[in-house]
Order: sequence, then C-alpha cells, then structure tokens
Amino acid sequence: MISLDSLPPQARQAFEGLQGEVGRLEQVVRSKDQIIELQNQKIRLLNLKLWGPKGETIAPAQTALLFDEASVTTGEVQAEAQLPAEQKENPLPKAKPARARHPGREPLPEHLERREVVVPCHPKDCRCDQCGAERPVIGYETHEELGCEPATFYVRVVKREKRGSHCLEEQGVATAPAPARIVPKSKFSDEFIIEALAQKYQQHLPVYRQCAVLADNHGLDVSRATLTAGVLAAGALLAAVVRAQAEELRRSSYLQADETTVPVQTGEKTGRNHRAYFWEYSQPGGPVVFDFQMGRGRDGPAAFLPGFHGTLQCDGYAAYDQLGENIIYAGCLAHARRGFVEMAKLAPQNPLPVEIVETMARLYAVEEKARRDGLGPAERQALRQSRSAPVMAALKLRLMEIRREIPPGGKLAQACDYALGQWSRLEVYLQNGLVEIDNNWCEGAMRPLALGRKNWLHLGSPEAGPKVAAIASIVETCRRLGINLRAYLKDILPKLGDWPASRVAELTPTAWKAAQSKKS
Repeated sequence: MISLDSLPPQARQAFEGLQGEVGRLEQVVRSKDQIIELQNQKIRLLNLKLWGPKGETIAPAQTALLFDEASVTTGEVQAEAQLPAEQKENPLPKAKPARARHPGREPLPEHLERREVVVPCHPKDCRCDQCGAERPVIGYETHEELGCEPATFYVRVVKREKRGSHCLEEQGVATAPAPARIVPKSKFSDEFIIEALAQKYQQHLPVYRQCAVLADNHGLDVSRATLTAGVLAAGALLAAVVRAQAEELRRSSYLQADETTVPVQTGEKTGRNHRAYFWEYSQPGGPVVFDFQMGRGRDGPAAFLPGFHGTLQCDGYAAYDQLGENIIYAGCLAHARRGFVEMAKLAPQNPLPVEIVETMARLYAVEEKARRDGLGPAERQALRQSRSAPVMAALKLRLMEIRREIPPGGKLAQACDYALGQWSRLEVYLQNGLVEIDNNWCEGAMRPLALGRKNWLHLGSPEAGPKVAAIASIVETCRRLGINLRAYLKDILPKLGDWPASRVAELTPTAWKAAQSKKS
C-alpha cells in the first residue's frame, strides 16, 4: 500500500480533497436515507390510522392486505382484529375449525310484560281421522321473542280551570296558573323536548333525522327549527346547573382536563366552518363539565380554573401550563405510551418500542390489581411505592439510554423526548393515591362528542356552543353516575326557570342522586 506521505504534495492534496468529498457524499446519503425512512414511517402511520380505533390490534401483514382492497368497512377491520395472532401474521385462508357448541340463548328479562299468542293447529289436524272427534290440546311448543310497538304520540289538551265571581262583580275571573314548562307556550311538551334532546346527545341522532322519522312513521310534520330551539332552550336552562357543577369541581383537590375540536358556523367565514373547542374538566367516575371556547389558547383554562388548588392531570399541551402557583401538574402515561405503540406498528422488527410498551404494561398491571382489590387512595399509594416506583425508575434510565443510541427526528426519538420531557409529571401519580395513572377517564368522556360530531356535523352558531356544552356536561355526568337521563331532566328542567339562583346546586346530578337515595 502506498503511503500518502510518499505522494507529491499536489497528488496528496487532491486525494485528501477526494476523501473529504466522499465523506460529504456519504453524509448526504445517510441524511437522505433518514428522510426517506421518516417519510415511510409517516405513510405507514397514516395507513394504520385509516383503519380506525381497532388499528392497534391489526398486524402489519393484515394492514398491507386491507390497503389493497377497493373498499373496507369498519366491521371488516374489527373482524380482522379478532383473529388469532398466527393468522394476523399469515392472513391466508385456512381450513375452518369445527364449530363450537352453541352455549344457548340468554333468557329475556323477567320484568317485561308477557303477552301470549296461541297459534292453533291446522283445522284438518284438530279432529281424529278415524272417528272425527275433536283431538284434545295436550300442551304447547313454546318460545319467547322480544316484541315492540312504535312510539305512541298523542295530543295533550291542557284545560286550565277558570272561575267566575260568585256575588261580587269586582272579584273578576280566577284562572288556574299555567304549569311550569321548558318552553312556555310551545306546542311541544316537556317530554317531547327531552326525548329529542336524549336522542341527539345520547343516541347521536340529529334533529333533522328525528323529524324525518316522525314524518315517515307517524305522519307528523315537525319543524326542525322549532324542535332545535326547544332543545337549545333546555341547554340554556341547564347552563345554570353546570355552573354550579363547575364550582364543585373547582373546590376539589384533583381534576383531569382535555380538549377536542368542534366545527362552528360563523358569519365571518364562508364555505368552511370555524374550529372551536370543547374543554373538558372532570373527576374520574364523577362530574363532568364541558366549557365551549372559540379557540385553543390558555385563556380558556385560565378563565375556568381560577381558585383551583390541587392536582391537574392533562397531556403535554402548553396551554395548561402556568395556570396558578398552587396547581400540581400530573402527566398521562397513556399519552407517553401512544408514541411507542405507534412505533411498534411502524417497525415491528424493532424490539425497542415493544420493550417499552411491555414495561409500561407492568405499571398498568399494578393499577389493575389495585382496582381488583378495591384499594383506597392510601393503600393504592403504598402499593405503587412498592411495585411501580422501581419500574418507573428503571424505565427512565432505559429511555435515556435508547435516546442516546438513536438519531433525532424519528418516531421513536419523538416518543422518548415526549416521555422524558413529561417525566416529573408522570411520577406524580406515585405520590398521590387519588391520582390516576393516565387521563383515560377524561378521554372516555370525549367519545360521545366525537360520535355526535360525525352525525350532526357542526354547531349552527357560536351562541349555541355554551348550550350544547351544558347539555353534553349533564348527559355525560348522568351516564357516569348511573342516573336515568330522562327521569332527571323531567324532574328538574320545568322548574329551573323559577328556581332561586342561590339553590341551583341542589339540582346538580350529584345532589339529585343523593336526594333520590334518601327518598327510597
């Protein structure tokens, strides 16, 4: 091998320049390869998100096949997600296994009314072929089926009694007072408005579809605008109850928070909707309050949380920061886990994200044990200190080690950066048994809004936002507390208009449920 020192100066300088150019080209190639890999990750991630909420249970081999289909329904994706692991990795047709024995039908509820229908034998089977005598009934082949009748509508004629004077003309006429109603003088009863509200915000059926059903099935021509106005009138009344409920939340020591988008029609924009937000504040298993805001800035939570002194659990969105010196911020492990789950889908051959997800699963196993054993906050904190704290400490060290080994910019690097950036907040749940490991309670309350948003598409105006937020708050709170929404609304809505403002706290779902328990 020729030494560089033996070469003439010009040749040595040219060779060194060529080496530098080769190194620069190698760096460019590495950079381009990295860019290509990042773009491939984004494409694969979008590919996975295309298949909806069951995407986490879909294997890469299945995803490739589904993407080749001309059209794929959500049901087909869910069916794929239920396949055994070996079929996910090799999703080719196999011989059908022997059918398992049917476990039998579940009996219909005992509390339902039973209406018997006797089906007689054919006339030729009712008499004996030999003697012609009537054959006796010896029993019945019986089965039960769930029947139904369409909703019954009727016109309630309310006759308010009028009394004339007896002997003195100046007494005038006495008339019975009008009953309290959600919308005074409306042609819709309180029950009708409450039913429309429940169908829209519980079953996610838009008002225009409800009107179409009434016209097609019952011959009722109902004005969509009038019915919508009735539902929003109920929302305006419920706003006072939700304000009282918000005061309850602000006096508590622990809250979860999250936000979601909602399209709103405005006069300022033509051809497209404004992106507004529902901010959610809630307690796990307890009251929920949605706060409507036209933007996603810090002014929303800053206006809602003055005076709150406690632990606020949220994701890493900066708008929740610096809301008060007395607020302790708790992180969400589900948000930190999400990046590693997505990376495991994008690169199933990479063992690192799977390792992190499995480590986090050990933390969730501790939470499952605490729930199964019915532990209180103090016992749960002690269990976390003994079982979860060592896992968290080891997990942090492992994340720092992985981050040093991988280049920046990729999905795995982003997941590590997010988790490490939130680490002090992620550890808060170890010190407080009242705090959950993640924000999933809060995110679960958002799902009905997401479902409804796909059906009713947008809010008609910014003014409708606070009313819809009030309705959504009551609907979700009733669901969490196990309260029959229709019974609750039928009791409190008619009297809300004349109810003293100082006593509105008596009508919150929490207070109403407690009062009903005392009555029974």
